[in-house]
Amino acid sequence: MTNSWEILGGDILGDTGFQTGVLHIDEGKISNDPAKNMLPYNAEDAWILPGIVDLHGDGFETIVEPRPGVHFPFELAYREADRQMISNGITTGFHALTISWEPGLRDISVSRALWSALHSISGSLDCDARFNLRWETFALDHVDEVIGWLSAQSGDILSINDHTTANHGLSEDSAKLKRMAARMGLSPAEAQSKVAKVWARREEVPAATDDICARAAKLGRTAMSHDDATPQDRQIGRIRNLTVSEFPTTLEAAQEARAAGEQVIMGAPNALRGHSHNGALCATQAIKRRLCTILASDYYYPAQFYAAFRLADEGVLPLDEAWALVSTNPAAAVGLTDRGTLSGGKRADLLVVDKETRKIKTVFVEGRRVLDRS
Repeated sequence: MTNSWEILGGDILGDTGFQTGVLHIDEGKISNDPAKNMLPYNAEDAWILPGIVDLHGDGFETIVEPRPGVHFPFELAYREADRQMISNGITTGFHALTISWEPGLRDISVSRALWSALHSISGSLDCDARFNLRWETFALDHVDEVIGWLSAQSGDILSINDHTTANHGLSEDSAKLKRMAARMGLSPAEAQSKVAKVWARREEVPAATDDICARAAKLGRTAMSHDDATPQDRQIGRIRNLTVSEFPTTLEAAQEARAAGEQVIMGAPNALRGHSHNGALCATQAIKRRLCTILASDYYYPAQFYAAFRLADEGVLPLDEAWALVSTNPAAAVGLTDRGTLSGGKRADLLVVDKETRKIKTVFVEGRRVLDRS
């Protein structure tokens, strides 16, 4: 399969906006000059956009377990997720893999198997698939294992999550507890008891969190704080070398991050729908205030692509700036300096999008045409 192309006639999103011209791909990289044996590709009446970089996508969980207790082979699930991601323009994707104390779908044995399955087949996938390792702060017995995984795979990143503190007081008839119980394969009463048992170890959490953050920083891995609710949460994260704020829940937490020049990730489904599904900070309002710099697919792979166009359609941002939220900025946030733009020397990860229909006609990954709908 060739990875050298001459893409003609499209509007190319460059460093200074859109320009009509010719984009050269030489051996999988953007080239400033033509090369030998390039194949022509007609991109007339189309935008040529950098491939989407998704820092947090847990849509694969519903492919692994589409109904409570119904599981499919992990390699099959990743291959299906790969097809969905590529068809929605995601060329680099971080699967948000939870490392938790929960039984059921997020049991540590399942996380181990998911980790192994992806790395055993990643070379055969079209999307550059990696992990966002979502360590739950009460998963106290798995710190060494998470650090071992980060050591083994240099491209993976870490996210520090604490859902236990918010969940330990849920009543047995709470809808949220019932959802958790279904995921765990327990009754609501059993799930409530499990949460209470874990909560009893809360005094161990700060030291364990300090430890895993320090060790991730020593490895040079990007680490993020999840669900910052207050400026103090972000300040504590900063002390722990958590350089990105992932899904801050309040305006004040996002303001604290941006005042320090830090990247802020919010959910693309939030931006696409125009509001948060759980009453947290509205991504559109945060973007208007320049408090959100990155959109992630979260639980819905199509969201990044369509959210960028919604922001442009509604005059929130011009398309080139909206697209940076799903390409340039996420790549920069995790040190992926080889992608995210269509500059010379970068990986040729790009989309060709029909201007009239906004249909993704073609996806290139490292210059390989992995999707063709033209």
